[in-house]
Amino acid sequence: MAVTPPLLVFLLLVLLLLSPPPHVAASDVSPSGGAAANPFTARAALIRYWKRLVPTNRPLAEFFLAKLSPLSALDSATFSSLAAADPSALSRRLPAFCAAARLLCSPATADTYSAAARKDDSSAFASYQNSNFSDYGTGAAGGRSSFKNYSDDLNVPVDTFRRYSRDSAGHNDSFASYSPEGNVVTANFTSYGSSATSGAGDFASYGHESNVPDLKFTNYEADATGRRRSFSSYSDDTNAGDQSFAGYGKDGNGVPTSFTSYADDSNVIGSSFAGYGEGAIGANDSFASYGFNGNVPENNFRSYGDGGNSGSERFTSYRDQSNVGDDSFTSYAKGGNAAAADFVNYGNSFNEGSDSFKGYGQGSSKHSVTFKSYAEVNTSFKAYAESGVDFKSYRNSSVIPSSSSSDAAAAGSVLSLRKAGGRPANRWLVEPGKFFRERDLRRGSVMPMPDIRDKMPPRSFLPRSIAGRIPFSAAEVRRIFGIPTDTALGKAVADTVAECERAPSRGETKRCATSAEDVIDFAVSVLGSDVVVRSTTNTTGSKGHILIGKVGGVNGGKVTKSVSCHQSLFPYLVYYCHSVPKVRVYEAEILAVESKEKINHGIAICHLDTSDWSASHGAFVALGSAPGKIEVCHWIFEGDMTWTVAD
Repeated sequence: MAVTPPLLVFLLLVLLLLSPPPHVAASDVSPSGGAAANPFTARAALIRYWKRLVPTNRPLAEFFLAKLSPLSALDSATFSSLAAADPSALSRRLPAFCAAARLLCSPATADTYSAAARKDDSSAFASYQNSNFSDYGTGAAGGRSSFKNYSDDLNVPVDTFRRYSRDSAGHNDSFASYSPEGNVVTANFTSYGSSATSGAGDFASYGHESNVPDLKFTNYEADATGRRRSFSSYSDDTNAGDQSFAGYGKDGNGVPTSFTSYADDSNVIGSSFAGYGEGAIGANDSFASYGFNGNVPENNFRSYGDGGNSGSERFTSYRDQSNVGDDSFTSYAKGGNAAAADFVNYGNSFNEGSDSFKGYGQGSSKHSVTFKSYAEVNTSFKAYAESGVDFKSYRNSSVIPSSSSSDAAAAGSVLSLRKAGGRPANRWLVEPGKFFRERDLRRGSVMPMPDIRDKMPPRSFLPRSIAGRIPFSAAEVRRIFGIPTDTALGKAVADTVAECERAPSRGETKRCATSAEDVIDFAVSVLGSDVVVRSTTNTTGSKGHILIGKVGGVNGGKVTKSVSCHQSLFPYLVYYCHSVPKVRVYEAEILAVESKEKINHGIAICHLDTSDWSASHGAFVALGSAPGKIEVCHWIFEGDMTWTVAD
């Protein structure tokens, strides 16, 4: 294909700019001084840039160079030209651009599958990902259907599942796993077993161990008759993100229902559950665990068993053992008729959060309601039934149910004990070894190491000639990269931009770097022209115990300046880089406990001034102290880095 003159001129200019200047020897484009590198690559160009800013012949760390764009010189010139003319033009070449530049882009959604006709006894679906599924087993009579391996262990899956076993009769269903261990998961499940008659439905796992999920589940067994159902696990062990569950067993008839686990052991998760067993007739419902052992959860539960008739409801645990966060529970067994409702535990948290419980058994008729333990300070409990309600324990300094003066006295004694520090801190909410004291970092110490593996999806830096022309705006980035707003990745983009635009905290200097050159610029602007970048060498030792070998302090172990850079979730690499006052940086040999052999080389940073940190920070949960009272140390995880003045 003929090359037009303007494009030919542009390419020649690019090649000229990428060529080493006359005073730079060929070997200078290799950081190790070995064989000369291709001078037209992003790697060679960055090394030349590095040598201009840091003229000390110090090599640039290999782990940093590995983050550079794999774009060829021709692709780089092509996409740079498109971005220079109009960044929106990248959208027209998006699949090629994402593949060539190694970016994180939303996957193309496959055609919609329809399995409405599949009603045989042995129907099974083995593998499914990044697709729409419209009907599975609709109107099935008898038999059994099973669904396995739905978007397992994927980066940025976007899945929808609509209508599973709708209007079936005597049909048994099994859904084994939905989007487990995914990264930046967007999943939407609409209608499971609606209007089904008899049979059984079993949903084993939804979004287990997902990272930054955005999960929705709408209508599980609505209008079902005489059908047993169970839901075992919803988004347990997840990290960050949001999830919602609307409509579980609504208007069911004679339906025993159990929900075992919702958002247990999750970290900074926002959860919403609306409509559990609402309007059910003769139901026997149990909800075993909601938000157990969570860290800074944001939970909202609305409507449990409202309008139920001649059934029994049991809710065993709501945010038990959790750390701070904000929760609300609105309407439990409201308007029930001749039913029994039992709520065993609400908010038995280790560190106080903000809790609100409104509407307990209100408007019920012949309803036997028991509440065994409501255990939060700074909470509100409003609008509960005036009769037929039995509180075994209610711990709140301002609102004590008048029906039980003995309980009020007990609550007061418990409250006093809490203020005196009688309740131990919850030590297992934070992964062991994630935070430690400076004194722990000494030769011969055995200590747990957290999971320091990079949990982010793989991406690369864009060349500055491209990244610098993409507006750093959530709306523009989503438009250019074709990311729907209401997806996990779309929300992550908005969060990243918001965090980058946030005003710095006291004493902090910050910048979001959208290219490798930006990172170097910021480090040099803070630390000067003689800098080095460090990170923990590998992930060996993660999630186990390690033995500390030789330890050395950067800058002789004195208080020093550093620039730490942390990955943000974005289609291309963006680093949140910041410098905070009063830190010490250490290098440490990491040895195997048994063999004493060296397995890793760790970089740790100790923050000496924690006075501005939140009292609910995980470091204080783990170490048992408070802001400003102790220093806090942590490892530099894989994918992150810290810059310091060279020794």
